[in-house]
Amino acid sequence: MGGVSNATLSPLPSADRPDVAARLREALLAASFTADGLLDLLGAPAYAALARSETVPALRATRGDTPLETLVRLFLLQQPVPHARVADFLPVHACVESGWLVPTGGEELAATVDVRPYGGPGGEDWFIVSDLGCAVGGAGGIGSADEGVVLGVGGASTTLAGITVRKPVQAALDLGAGSGIQALHAAQHATRVTATDLNPRALHITALTLALSAAPAAELREGSLFDPVRDDETYDLIVSNPPFVISPGARLTYRDGGMGGDDLCRSLVQGAGERLNEGGFAQFLANWQHAEGEDWQDRLRSWVPRGCDAWIVQREVQDVTQYAELWLRDAGDHRSDPAEYQARYDAWLDEFEARKVKGVGFGWITLRRTAAAEPVITVEEWPHPVEQPLGDAVLAHFERLDYLRAHDDAALLAGRFRLVEEVVQEQVGLPGAEDPEHVVLRQHRGMRRATKVDTVGAGFAGVCDGSLSAGRILDAIAQLVGEDPVRLRDRTPAQIRLLVEQGFLEPAQ
Repeated sequence: MGGVSNATLSPLPSADRPDVAARLREALLAASFTADGLLDLLGAPAYAALARSETVPALRATRGDTPLETLVRLFLLQQPVPHARVADFLPVHACVESGWLVPTGGEELAATVDVRPYGGPGGEDWFIVSDLGCAVGGAGGIGSADEGVVLGVGGASTTLAGITVRKPVQAALDLGAGSGIQALHAAQHATRVTATDLNPRALHITALTLALSAAPAAELREGSLFDPVRDDETYDLIVSNPPFVISPGARLTYRDGGMGGDDLCRSLVQGAGERLNEGGFAQFLANWQHAEGEDWQDRLRSWVPRGCDAWIVQREVQDVTQYAELWLRDAGDHRSDPAEYQARYDAWLDEFEARKVKGVGFGWITLRRTAAAEPVITVEEWPHPVEQPLGDAVLAHFERLDYLRAHDDAALLAGRFRLVEEVVQEQVGLPGAEDPEHVVLRQHRGMRRATKVDTVGAGFAGVCDGSLSAGRILDAIAQLVGEDPVRLRDRTPAQIRLLVEQGFLEPAQ
């Protein structure tokens, strides 16, 4: 990965003034400059428009002179505001001295960074710091392709935060910290947090985010991927929203990995295994190539390091033209000179053609270090809506793997199970038909899976309340349908395993 130039970016507030950050935080909270306060002020349509880089509705909603309206214009919309006005509710002298605010022409002040209110999972009031223009609509919102820019909170970062397993741990590692959102989450349940980034500006902004959110400080280290991590260091949790975009070159540090194809994501996943303590999790967002003559699932299985269980979920696939257009727009290239835009588009397609890539997948990769003799690798496609946060569902997935690995078919039939709450049964068939064509079990929580089952599977799941063993339930079903109970016991464990693995049934305690 190449170096970073920040020559065109504004100076940042001092990261060595926690006293000023604390006073600024107190003033922001007093003015209700919070996620809830912002939604109440702007209303849902204007609030949603900010994520699309549209600021006009928010500007219209903040034409008054209340402290909250003034703060939204100052820190989210980058509008200069009168010095005399903000002096009523901000520690202006300290903020100017430490670099949070700068005087502009006349008697006005402007912010040097974006500050976006962000609600933590436990109702915490946090603030995510980023470069000017980057709290609203990502890089597309600033119309700038500056390579050293540090973005605020986007869909990818909130997705990763939502799927991360949140259990108390000793040591957590955030690779590619960016604006610090993952480190901020990790600080709530990790005794020690280490955050790394190739971009020193990102580490500085991470420190500001943590300070303004009243979170414990993290150990900040500059470098690419695992380079800043010592050989003897291991972790209970590793998270990364890396620069995973598969692009020609490394023009934009915040998104382009600078390695060929999907090599950066592969290197990240393969390098995580030896850095994990037993039972520890590594969780990533990633892109991967769909190449001619290759099964994408086999490609991803080859990434998984030894000694790790893995759960890999492909959420989306784009053809190469869709993919190129998405990221050209992300950088604002569609607003550049048409000839330059076409040349960059051609370069992306040339890169994909040379690698025989027809599409690019996006999804989640979760590893768990295990001492099991035979790790389990699950690679699947699930493009359907899910219920975030999913951290508990991810943890439960691996706990079910442990259960299934420890129970052969005989032990499975001796076990007792419960149908998970929020699972419903749907019968699918032609109107008026005496029997359904098939039965579907559907989850309304977590992954919101749906799976077809036969009548025996549906009857079995419906009876599971933890009171009877699986074998006794099957014996009763065999008597009811007139089937040989021995044959039914022989053929049903595979279906029970699938229902447990996918979270429709859970072992009764």
